[in-house]
Amino acid sequence: MAEYISILGAGLAGSEAAWQAAERGVKVRLYEMKPIKYTPAHHAPTFGELVCSNSLRSDATSNAVGLLKEEMRAMNSLIMQAADATRVPAGSALAVDRVLFSEFITDHIRNHPNIEVIEAECDRLPDDGVTVIATGPLTSDPMADYIRDQLGCGGLHFFDAAAPIVDAESINMDVAFFASRYDKGDADYINCPMTREQYDTFYRALVSAEEAALKEFDRETQKDLTVFEGCMPVEVMARRGYDTLRYGPLKPVGLIDPRVGKESYAVVQLRKENKEGTMYNLVGFQTHLTFPEQRRVFRLIPGLENAEFLRYGVMHRNTYLNSPGLLCADYSMLSRPNVYFAGQMTGVEGYVESAASGLVAGINASRRAREMQPLILPRTTMTGAMALYVQNGSVGSFVPMNANFGIIQMPEKKVKGGKAARNAVIAETAMATIQELLPEISK
Repeated sequence: MAEYISILGAGLAGSEAAWQAAERGVKVRLYEMKPIKYTPAHHAPTFGELVCSNSLRSDATSNAVGLLKEEMRAMNSLIMQAADATRVPAGSALAVDRVLFSEFITDHIRNHPNIEVIEAECDRLPDDGVTVIATGPLTSDPMADYIRDQLGCGGLHFFDAAAPIVDAESINMDVAFFASRYDKGDADYINCPMTREQYDTFYRALVSAEEAALKEFDRETQKDLTVFEGCMPVEVMARRGYDTLRYGPLKPVGLIDPRVGKESYAVVQLRKENKEGTMYNLVGFQTHLTFPEQRRVFRLIPGLENAEFLRYGVMHRNTYLNSPGLLCADYSMLSRPNVYFAGQMTGVEGYVESAASGLVAGINASRRAREMQPLILPRTTMTGAMALYVQNGSVGSFVPMNANFGIIQMPEKKVKGGKAARNAVIAETAMATIQELLPEISK
């Protein structure tokens, strides 16, 4: 049995991996370069810092990421414990107070008797033993070079964008109104309605606004600039067509403006950023506009005429591996089975998906340290389907993938009642599988 395992990075994936291994009695050395050094997107010294939205998306098992959350809860996920303990109202979504969320994770990691936290930047693997690399999509250049050159992993890049946050008191509630779409759940969102004329003014300003120049650390990859569809800057989405936003983040369907008793031409939604409700983020407004342009353009939104921006949107580089042919379904390397990867670097996309990959990698790293056979979850579970997607990829080029019902195993028999009924059967099967495997998962 290995004396300990090393985990590089204390983000969502690294923290989850450390927790899973430590809970199985394995000693863990968790390396984290904060607070000695920060990436361009990180600002807090705590672990599991959320740098984009504070939403972990849908919490319903009829939704793929909701099912993934429920599987993780059953498998004693630290990230899900933190999310459930620090959630803020967000309708059917699971959103968190990002400060309390990160503090919860940090406290549990630092106080675990089997985890030793080492504040240091890593530019290579430890000399021996089992290692989980969870350095994240903003892996420092020395470590990225080591992964590419010494481990022979190659690498790809894409750019990720974060939405701005405004002071709740600066929102004009004489114009904006609280509601959830179709009145489902509590009225947790602030909605800013637009007439056609207002939308036209906003749209024209948005598509012609000035974007920020790429930072020095991104210039070398500027030629390879691609944008992941699930986190596309709002200005890029707008340039795809006049009505693109109206069918996307500004969709007015199911939102009745109480002043006029009908739907608006377009609606901008804002979601709570913290439990106190003092901060709200603009849903779907990830952006790479300059700060002055964000202030000018976003104040054209009715209700945000005098918005005070507590944080502007930012854009940063993400790095991920060409994982098919490189990683196994337990997230270990084919060529070096004692080396595991976890997080967005593997090609999973999203907070919850990253944490889920850390959960699987942490369990399996601890099993390898104890000379046990790997645990491969079946494709009837969302956790297993994601790992198998990372291992095998899909037709065409490999790109980051959110949890979705397209990668999970479909029911053998056709389910009557449409997509909702089918997804319910998938979720029931997945949770039954997890429960059946829990004795083995828990080892």
